[in-house]
Amino acid sequence: MRVKKLELENFRNYERETFSFTEGLNVLTGKNAQGKTNCAEAVFYLCTGASLRIRHDRQLIRTGAEFARVRAETETRYGNVSLEARVFETRRELYLNGNRVARAVDFLGNMRSVFFSPGELRLIQDGPDERRRFLNLSISQTSREYCTALLRYSRILEQRNRLLKERDASLILETLPVWDDQLAAYAARIVAKRREYLAELSPRAAEAHAFLTDGAETLSLAPDRTFHGGEEEIASRLKREFEESRERDLRLGFTTVGPHRDDIRILLDGADARGFSSQGQARTAALSMKLAEVEIFKLLSGEAPVLILDDVMSELDLSRRKKLLSRIAGVQCILTCTHAERVLYGAECNKIRIRAGKIVGAERP
Repeated sequence: MRVKKLELENFRNYERETFSFTEGLNVLTGKNAQGKTNCAEAVFYLCTGASLRIRHDRQLIRTGAEFARVRAETETRYGNVSLEARVFETRRELYLNGNRVARAVDFLGNMRSVFFSPGELRLIQDGPDERRRFLNLSISQTSREYCTALLRYSRILEQRNRLLKERDASLILETLPVWDDQLAAYAARIVAKRREYLAELSPRAAEAHAFLTDGAETLSLAPDRTFHGGEEEIASRLKREFEESRERDLRLGFTTVGPHRDDIRILLDGADARGFSSQGQARTAALSMKLAEVEIFKLLSGEAPVLILDDVMSELDLSRRKKLLSRIAGVQCILTCTHAERVLYGAECNKIRIRAGKIVGAERP
């Protein structure tokens, strides 16, 4: 799985530019604030339909322009695929092989990507929202069923929360059980899929972490709540939880239990990484999770995703830089850095130099 060509039009600081990528290591180099990360972000956006840096798609549009367009020609085990997104002030349009896609869920997963940057420290150090977002983006790339359940759960949750703010108590008591039945069904699918995914991710993250740290630390991942049985049993338990929390939910005006509140426990040498890890430990733990994500995608789809490493090398010591380069051999990687010579150690790569949103030089292997 690889991106062969990427076209940007009015995207971030790019007016119009075309990138050609090779199978292995592709290095975007240049000074800070020239557009390296913007290019990497465009690839991730086409793979996931989301950006890790913004909340509103309109922020992708170049200042003064009316729209942004991103298009990629890709190659997968099933053949060539073209992906295109057109972003306007109040909407976006998605195209798969030239045909407009009505549902975002049908666009997702045609290309898969794993993104890592220094900002991924949030995955370890911030609140549960970051870890849920990681799970949701990762699982959705390999499971449309999960993505669909997540979308429907979110819609029902929004309606339930709106109902909880009603002043008509009889309306609430009459309607809430109906929403709880539906909510529990979709919640069970989400919980079961996350449980399955974490069971695969945890040993791979532990192995990657041991590799990067020479066995000096152990990393383990687990859901913060344990659910047993199949979807029906999980749905029954969640329905009881929704019922038991009604009084509190009514008082607070929102739903206080469910997979939208769940978390991942991340432990380093048995201690909570969120409270006890240093910056360096947290960075390595997050990187290990991302490398494990690459392995999961290989397992589930039969081919490696596109790996995006944004300004990562400057944050790693010499030993871990070399280990990382050896680890990603055979995976198409888009890596951004300011000084390629200092981080690549002679590795063969497709080097693209960027200045002010333009390609000013390219060296292919």
